[in-house]
Amino acid sequence: METALTRLVGIRHPVVQTGMGWVAGPRLVSATAEAGGLGILASATMTYDELASAVAEVKRRTGNPFGVNLRADAADAGQRVDLLIREGVKVASFALAPRKEMIAKLADHGIVVIPSIGAARHAEKVASWGAHAVIVQGGEGGGHTGGVATTLLLPSVLDAVDIPVVAAGGFFDGRGLAAALAYGAAGVAMGTRFLLSKESTVPDEVKRSYLRQGLTATVVTRRVDGLPHRVLRTELVERLENSGNLRAIAGAVRNAVRFRQITGLSLAAMVREGLAMKHGNDLTWSQLIMAANTPMLLRAGLVDGRTDAGVLASGQVVGMIDDLPPVAEIVEGTVTEATKIMRGLGVMAG
Repeated sequence: METALTRLVGIRHPVVQTGMGWVAGPRLVSATAEAGGLGILASATMTYDELASAVAEVKRRTGNPFGVNLRADAADAGQRVDLLIREGVKVASFALAPRKEMIAKLADHGIVVIPSIGAARHAEKVASWGAHAVIVQGGEGGGHTGGVATTLLLPSVLDAVDIPVVAAGGFFDGRGLAAALAYGAAGVAMGTRFLLSKESTVPDEVKRSYLRQGLTATVVTRRVDGLPHRVLRTELVERLENSGNLRAIAGAVRNAVRFRQITGLSLAAMVREGLAMKHGNDLTWSQLIMAANTPMLLRAGLVDGRTDAGVLASGQVVGMIDDLPPVAEIVEGTVTEATKIMRGLGVMAG
């Protein structure tokens, strides 16, 4: 199925697997690439050396294009950009808006830049800086999210920019892809659907916990890190929602220390990243401290399998998913179903 996204990136199908922290590793990314979609490696929870190793592993597993998600405010963001250039990675994606000079450097070396954005004005800004495409996530999406539904946010972004727009938030099958293409999008990006796949490294017991959820199983909370965050409504999340600020901040400080130990970040680097995050997101100091909760609480749930002590990011689509198919089946099934729908409507894809 050819679209502006497939032509831009050199993939066969307009399906993107998002760069989920602790989830989107080499196995999942390479499986997506081999299936003809765009797999995006999550680097925010990796050290530089771990990222270099992960990129090398993906390249051993597949010769198809793939991407790496970067944090523009990371202390070593420049080194990571150089790594992508040196290794010939096809796509750089960003959860936070990249700097103008960063986009220019990546583009000058033939790397496609696709930031994730949450508002039309953000899309206009990165497009004016030279971004090649954008991923727009509506409020239905998992993890950090906004309050506007995809059905409203997507057309507002499509009206604002003339670069390819990839729709995210609420997509899990071919019906969603067909709908997104009908809006004018160039493809869809899915997180929860790929998290619940055979190649996902999330522990099996955690995957089974996701499969037992209904459509009202998620909640958008600010108690994890001070920003709106869509997660499964677990006992831990309920406790966080009902805990006082001092208790939440104390837990965040402990988690910041643990995250520093795991990633090898120096205290100075963490302070620099924290100040950049505070400035970029207009956070209070208490919210900044709480932000340290995110990596460790997600790791506890998605890596260690601690559903009692971890946070499980999830889109609302979790209530529609009841299986754990191979990635190839997800990609091919999504495209096949979308093609059938569009043919039934008398529409030619491409």
